[in-house]
Amino acid sequence: MPPHRNVASSSYRTRWKELVGISKHQIYISHSHNPFLNLSIEHYLLQKSSPDSTVLFLYRNAPCIVIGRNQNPWLEVNFEEVQRLRRLEVAPGDTAAASALASERWKDISLVRRRSGGGAVVHDLDNVNFSVICPPKDFTRDKHSEIVTQAIRELNPRARVNARHDIVLDQGDLLAKQNWPDPKDMHRSMFEPEGPNGPPLKVSGSAYKLTRQRALHHGTCLLTCRELPRISQLLHSPARPFIQARGVESVRSPVGNISNDLTAGTSVRQTFERELIKAFVIAHGIKNEAYSNFGSTHWTSESEELVTRYVGEELYRIQEIREGESELRSKKWLYGQTPQFILSSHPTEEDSTARPRWRWPEGLPPSARVYLKAKSGTIISTRISISRYDQVAQVEADRIDRNLKDRNIHDVRDFLPLLTIGYDAPELSQSSPGSRRGIPSPGKYKKSWGMMSHTASWLNTMLGKPGQPWRTGYGHSNYLR
Repeated sequence: MPPHRNVASSSYRTRWKELVGISKHQIYISHSHNPFLNLSIEHYLLQKSSPDSTVLFLYRNAPCIVIGRNQNPWLEVNFEEVQRLRRLEVAPGDTAAASALASERWKDISLVRRRSGGGAVVHDLDNVNFSVICPPKDFTRDKHSEIVTQAIRELNPRARVNARHDIVLDQGDLLAKQNWPDPKDMHRSMFEPEGPNGPPLKVSGSAYKLTRQRALHHGTCLLTCRELPRISQLLHSPARPFIQARGVESVRSPVGNISNDLTAGTSVRQTFERELIKAFVIAHGIKNEAYSNFGSTHWTSESEELVTRYVGEELYRIQEIREGESELRSKKWLYGQTPQFILSSHPTEEDSTARPRWRWPEGLPPSARVYLKAKSGTIISTRISISRYDQVAQVEADRIDRNLKDRNIHDVRDFLPLLTIGYDAPELSQSSPGSRRGIPSPGKYKKSWGMMSHTASWLNTMLGKPGQPWRTGYGHSNYLR
């Protein structure tokens, strides 16, 4: 259990649960930065709030990567970059200052699978996440994106909702005044979409979940993120060209900040939260002006018409929220929900796409092949071999398949021991000083064993293992066909 729990009185919890079930309008802001807890509070509100109510929930998360309900983490996440941050290593091109920032803010980065669909995103404390829960009859994909855009326009007039229901900032020149759209039009701004700075920049993406009685729309807003390049690094999996996957694949878009003043994070956030609450209150005809005293110690109201309240760690004492957080933290949820996928080094009958040669170890012969099929994070079949001789390759493939089949990918720390178990067992010599982790290195088959080591290192890199990763050795122009 995470060591951060505050005790809340049972009367407080009972009263809050009662208000969630009866209040027509509810607005909450979380003081917790725990992504697992915040998503569990959100899920509780989705399940327990009155079917006729509308809820706004705002929260910020400590650094984390959040993938969608039906996504593949090995396809979406650069695990090597995650491990580098956790080890406090300096990435290529990083400055000492960037390294210090990583050690302070990113060393505890989490990987989270949410319960809604959509693509992968990176959260940190420079983002504000919003969640709106309402009756299905009141839900459209644009409705609450338009409300969020209203709030963003108080900080940046370039904001608009695009055709994908994302919120973007137009990058072109100011339109002639006679061409300005209606200020209430959230789908056009006063600016040309594209300009010298490029295409529109995405500042907010959304995901959705619909149940029989409730609709959830949640998203993230990039306010003053100081490390936009890190987002791209973390979401750039080296395995992407080699994986054929079921499920939802993220759509890559250029991203930007709502505010260019990266030193004014707190004031920008408070302005955005206040304006979003204001837009929400007006849109839903709420009489109590919940935004007028926002930010003060008096920002709390409790009635059947409206609840406003700060929430956080104290809600961990509610059983459903505690159990929800525990589920989100579990490997079974994070990895076991992964749809079936195939990792293959070369084109297959299922996937004829050419593979980039520069991501294949230079020391391996053309005959080397890797094929791995997994479902729910568990390996169900493999065909891995290096020999150019069919009979030998089949023996290799059968042996490795026996070693890997039915193993959970997330439980493997290094593929080398699994690829070399039983490798020419009668011929193995004693461990040599240079052998890895005490694994015997075969004498006269040393070259073949080294090739198998290359193969294991490649698998480690593709599937995010802390064992010895493979490093790119040469140019980017060649493809394996």
